[in-house]
Amino acid sequence: MDLRQLAAITAVADHRSFSAAARALHTVQSNVSTHVARLEKELGATLVDRASGTLTDAGEIVVSRARRIQSELEALTADVASAKGDISGQVRLGTIGTTGRWMLPPLLTALQTNHPKIRVVTVDATTTSLLPHLVSGRLDAAVVNLPVEDPDVETEPLFEEEHVALVPNSHPLAGLERLSLTDLASVPLLLEPPGTGFRDDLDADAARVGVSLQPQAEIDGMRLLASLAYQGFGAAVLPASAIVDWTDDSWKVTPVDGTTPRIVGLALPRRGRLSAPARLAVEVLRDVVVHEVPHRPGLKLVAQQA
Repeated sequence: MDLRQLAAITAVADHRSFSAAARALHTVQSNVSTHVARLEKELGATLVDRASGTLTDAGEIVVSRARRIQSELEALTADVASAKGDISGQVRLGTIGTTGRWMLPPLLTALQTNHPKIRVVTVDATTTSLLPHLVSGRLDAAVVNLPVEDPDVETEPLFEEEHVALVPNSHPLAGLERLSLTDLASVPLLLEPPGTGFRDDLDADAARVGVSLQPQAEIDGMRLLASLAYQGFGAAVLPASAIVDWTDDSWKVTPVDGTTPRIVGLALPRRGRLSAPARLAVEVLRDVVVHEVPHRPGLKLVAQQA
């Protein structure tokens, strides 16, 4: 077993065909096929379904382990460079879009100014999409909605944010200065789907006051949900950070009382050790949150960050 075989099988997993994997690795298809076949022979198991290009169950296990090995090798190289006083290397950071929108500009600026040899690759996705990437080693860290129930992930809260309703000025709720969950229960809403942390907390809060919310549509992705609301598709319940400040005055943002604040936190893989550039990027991220959150409406640092 060698690293070329692991690179080949992970490329096939990522690109779902031998030809696409070869292009990604800048080699020919026969090389990829040979490396995968040798790995299969050594392990005594078929790793790729040749008809569909998808991994078998055994292949999924191998790729999961291979990604961790690759991640550790990258960290090893970066840590040795750091020990010689040269902090460099790639950091793969995931973030939910509503936080990334305001967090990334100062974070990337600070890293580019003070640590120009660190290259940050950012993934914008939902919490449910980011966590598997974090566990598999494809991300070094991620900013996600809390809580996270995963034995392979450790988390720390960064800040909390209020719930707000975004409604057009022509909407029946636009005349109210504050809204209750009972008010919201009277109209269809754009909501995240059940199973997401934001929606589950909202439903639990509504149940405590004896009401249930009516979904007009359910969208797993807060930025897309907010975009639909801004385009006039309906009224939406959003975290405060989903509100943008560059739209016109045809919308009203109203606080929602009786809701549990959304907690946004940092998620890190429980296994292994972060590389030197990843550790530094995480420290800069924490500093950015401490400096930025107090200036953002509806956001509040949690106790340990204050």
